[in-house]
Amino acid sequence: MLAVTLETRGATVQQVGSAADAFASMLEERPDVLLADIGMPGENGYSLIRRWRIHEGTADGRVAAVAVTAYASAADREMALAAGFDWHIAKPVDADELVRIIAALQAREQR
Repeated sequence: MLAVTLETRGATVQQVGSAADAFASMLEERPDVLLADIGMPGENGYSLIRRWRIHEGTADGRVAAVAVTAYASAADREMALAAGFDWHIAKPVDADELVRIIAALQAREQR
């Protein structure tokens, strides 16, 4: 649903089924924004963003990252931000809010 919503608003979306696939895909083509669920099978979203932030230490630029998750408490938000996400948004996701968040992150990264 999120992919369709973003595509109808002009975004190019690459969907993958796991954190390992996401990491590999990002190595091939660096995204402008990463949307990652925290509760993925196998490697979770926290591990994915930590690995990516370590990788970025050797690369140019920084990918904006949004944790999209059912874990919605203030403590969950703090954990996501501490892991390396730039934003934490709880499910169910409001499409308009997600678009505003992505636009704000892209504007920030372009500064």
